[in-house]
Amino acid sequence: MAHFSPLFLLAIFISTLCYVSGIGINYGTLGNNLPSPKRVAQLLQSTLIDKVKIYDTNSQILEAFSNTGIDLIVAVENNLIKNISSDISVADEWFSSRVMPFIPATSVTAIAVGNEYLSTADNDDDNELDPKALIQAMQNIHAVLLARGLDRKIKVTTPHSMATLASSFPPSSSTFATTLMPIMTSVVAFLADTGAPFMINAYPYFAYRDNPNTVNLEYALLGNATGVHDPRGYIYTNMLDAQIDAVHSAINALGFSNRSIDIIVSESGWPSKGEPSETAATPENARTYNTRLIERGQSNKGTPMRPKNNVQIFVFSLFNENKKTGVASERNFGIFNGDGSKVYDVDLSCEFCSNGDKFGFGEKVLSGVVRGPSVWCVAKPHADEKVIQNVLDFCCGPGGVDCREIYENGRCFEPNKIHAHASHAMNSYYQMHGRNYWNCDFKGTGLVTFSDPSYGTCRYSQQ
Repeated sequence: MAHFSPLFLLAIFISTLCYVSGIGINYGTLGNNLPSPKRVAQLLQSTLIDKVKIYDTNSQILEAFSNTGIDLIVAVENNLIKNISSDISVADEWFSSRVMPFIPATSVTAIAVGNEYLSTADNDDDNELDPKALIQAMQNIHAVLLARGLDRKIKVTTPHSMATLASSFPPSSSTFATTLMPIMTSVVAFLADTGAPFMINAYPYFAYRDNPNTVNLEYALLGNATGVHDPRGYIYTNMLDAQIDAVHSAINALGFSNRSIDIIVSESGWPSKGEPSETAATPENARTYNTRLIERGQSNKGTPMRPKNNVQIFVFSLFNENKKTGVASERNFGIFNGDGSKVYDVDLSCEFCSNGDKFGFGEKVLSGVVRGPSVWCVAKPHADEKVIQNVLDFCCGPGGVDCREIYENGRCFEPNKIHAHASHAMNSYYQMHGRNYWNCDFKGTGLVTFSDPSYGTCRYSQQ
């Protein structure tokens, strides 16, 4: 008789079930008053955020997010693209020195080559951005990943601004700008061939700010129930969905309608403060937009044009960054101030992490963080219940966990909820098997936390 490892049995058991994605957030560092990366990583584990996108390969951030259960997207800065495009050996050196030392402990899932590279103006002729260098750099980095067997784990893509489109309305008629057609064709073909997503930075705020007399504020704030009609029959109740579908149409217009290409909203947000002329940049509007944006990201819904295609969303951004240049709104997209206080109230908490504390940088949360060797494994709060049920059945069956504490009359039976019961069983399995990060994966439903999830008389084991 063949013998299979418990993890192999688990993989077979739940491989066909779906996984509900969480929310991503952009973590910029252009500020001189921000918390340390380690502090940020510890606290994000107590939230519904399970994906973080950064704008470089900051070694402190990569180290801080090791063994956290949070996926990281790292980036090649625009000014490095030309050099990386020159030769695969340069790309290999970049990856070997900047990323490889931190994996697999840090879960890097994508490399964003540049940021809005094709629509970034550069007045320095010596550093002129070459569109052809973008696709060559992407191909070189992919070749490096392919040679290392990492091409399925780490995807290579590049975030675009809406400025790459000739027009975004009506969505069904959208195309890319004529001058960008050749390079966009090459980029989209690369993404389709490698199974990588198309990233778009979409900001209804800017559309409203620049056209307040023609754009409805509620529509920009993701809340216009009356809807905007596309000539082909699609009805849009918010501008973000219209912007996403405009990208779908532009991709189709390049001849890729028969290829499967996911779209990720790599940035979207609303500023809480701006110049005197930026009247819509208020804490109230920012709270409304980002609350709805997070709900949109968790809804597991598509767009009118692609109703079955769930869209991943990365909120912009985690912090106000006081060293960013430009108008005042550029420095005020953060949910948090540099000192860790909330700019406005958006609930990022999760029920089974950090004793249920709200996400924040105050002493209440910090007092719940257990530093040193103590770590626990819990279920991600947004994980699909069918997957979680099978994880629970595995842990309490083939996994060998003693689950009497979560049975009726057990000390951890209440709350009688599947995620709570699974968290206790998953942690027991994790502790039994040596607290390796892969022992808390459970097909992406587990989360390693530094905060003791014990409550009342219910105790979570630890080594």
